[in-house]
Amino acid sequence: MRITALAGGIGGARFLRGLRHHVQRVTDDSVQREIEGTEITVIGNTGDDIWIHGLRVCPDLDTVMYTLGEGIDPERGWGRLDETFHAKEELTAYGVEPTWFGLGDRDIGTHLVRTTSLNAGYPLSRVTEALCERWQPGVHLIPMTDDRAETHVIVDDPDNPGTDIALHFQEWWIRYRASLPARRFVIVGIEEATPAPGVVDALRNADVIVLPPSNPIVSIGTILAVPGLADEIRAATAPVVGVSPIISGAPVRGMTDACLRASGIETTAAAVAQHYGARTSGGLLDGWLVDTSDATSTPVIEEAGITARAVPLLMTDLDATAAMAAETLDLASHLRSTP
Repeated sequence: MRITALAGGIGGARFLRGLRHHVQRVTDDSVQREIEGTEITVIGNTGDDIWIHGLRVCPDLDTVMYTLGEGIDPERGWGRLDETFHAKEELTAYGVEPTWFGLGDRDIGTHLVRTTSLNAGYPLSRVTEALCERWQPGVHLIPMTDDRAETHVIVDDPDNPGTDIALHFQEWWIRYRASLPARRFVIVGIEEATPAPGVVDALRNADVIVLPPSNPIVSIGTILAVPGLADEIRAATAPVVGVSPIISGAPVRGMTDACLRASGIETTAAAVAQHYGARTSGGLLDGWLVDTSDATSTPVIEEAGITARAVPLLMTDLDATAAMAAETLDLASHLRSTP
């Protein structure tokens, strides 16, 4: 089985860890035959990428790589395990901006390797592949594009009310904690961006396409904004199954609700499903998983042409996340067998 997933940061990475665990531990013969030799390809969001102190930082790619490579800080959900911040402290002592973005000392090693390789002329996809040689994530991680496609947020200038300014997504997210109401999101360079090598093939050759519980606006939505990718998903022969990032009207963590609000989307599992839309109506989804607490929303989702199931979606531990991934694949199997 060939599984292709679109993923952002923490939520997507944790789901992928559970998916890999499920695939590796299956022992039932009938299921084993279906997933034996499973290949997981992850198309990672690069809209969050930023240059900091001369280093190219790819937060979502690194979160997936570290999480699956057992190098992530499990409490924060991002950055390296056993991290120190001596370099950040020195930069702050020098008064070097930005002080709101903290690079850990171990993490800097990754950014140095990436930046040196990019400056030598290697594309981001090749560099990511090389970095994964160390971490052995057990998936094929591909950036959505090798081109610049940075997410910026248009907000009201806090120092000059009534004037719009554009902030890099990371500044809006980390420095301001998404507290400045976003007027809209702009992905700089997206019109000229092309899918990274392997991205289109991963969608065309997939047996299942998964939209994990990542931010639907600035993670999954940014990937879908790469010209041609949404059309590839609409045309794919594989079923497309999504997992709601919203449980009981709120994101499990992070500030997804701020992004949904800026895009005019209600913070509910049903509204996010309707935002993606049904493939039968020109959208993207065939199936959608909601949490058991949102079971009453399944009829609304199904009226929109999307097969919906209510299952536990809290990723409390690895086994719970693996069970969630198993439900995702089971729904995909059901969709494949349904005329």
